[in-house]
Amino acid sequence: MVRTRGLRKEFGRAAGLVRAVDGVDLEVAAGETVAVMGPSGCGKSTLLHLLGGLDRPSVGELWLDGRRVDQMGAARTSTVSALADAARPPRRRAALIAISARLPVPLLLGLRLLARRPRRGVLNALSIAVTVTGIVAILASHTFNARGYAGLDNLKIDRLNELTVIITVMLVILAAANTTFISWATVLDASRSSALARALGATPRQVSAGLLAAQLLPALPGTIVGIPAGIYLYRAMTHNQLTVPPLWQLLAVLAGTLLVVTGLTAIPARLGARRPPAEILQSE
Repeated sequence: MVRTRGLRKEFGRAAGLVRAVDGVDLEVAAGETVAVMGPSGCGKSTLLHLLGGLDRPSVGELWLDGRRVDQMGAARTSTVSALADAARPPRRRAALIAISARLPVPLLLGLRLLARRPRRGVLNALSIAVTVTGIVAILASHTFNARGYAGLDNLKIDRLNELTVIITVMLVILAAANTTFISWATVLDASRSSALARALGATPRQVSAGLLAAQLLPALPGTIVGIPAGIYLYRAMTHNQLTVPPLWQLLAVLAGTLLVVTGLTAIPARLGARRPPAEILQSE
């Protein structure tokens, strides 16, 4: 069952304020069919976007099967917006052109893809940073226990470790899914620009490497941020002394993350570079 109370969606401010949806109270029972009708511009599409969770209401409540979901819309909307990030035209400045002329072709193609859709890169970096934070927190816990610290709180710490492992596994799966979907979306959106690059002399291997660079460039800072975040997260949750895992474990997390991102991106990148450029350009 879908139920709304005082649902409102506003755009703009002050004199330019527009209320596309203004105080809608709606209740649709399970199995019931409802048609939304009205003149053009009355807010039908905006209302459907709110009901489908694709947009967040300015005011009001949205309930689905007895569960309030309008407060969950922010994270979902940011993910959908990042995946649907509209391409931005490149900035043609003399300094940027001079720098790009000195860059390797794969790095140049990767930076161009990131510059055209920056929100996808931010989403990828945040997803990886959160996952690495959980992994490093687990490593910090094992390091603390390996040093022989004992006390009455060991059982509590063990329970916390078990919960952290479960959450981290879920985050790893989510990060892998995000990376895969973003890779495929990038390959599909960059098909025309990749075809133009190949027509201008870039090889299929360089195009594939450019697509890989577009995923690895945000993954690297995300991993670097996640490592200290995991160390301080463990300290904040357990109130133990600052515990730093061995350097080889931290380096393994860094290398492993980049290798996993490379593996998840390699298949769509190779498939995207195999299609003949003439075929792509003629189909556009």
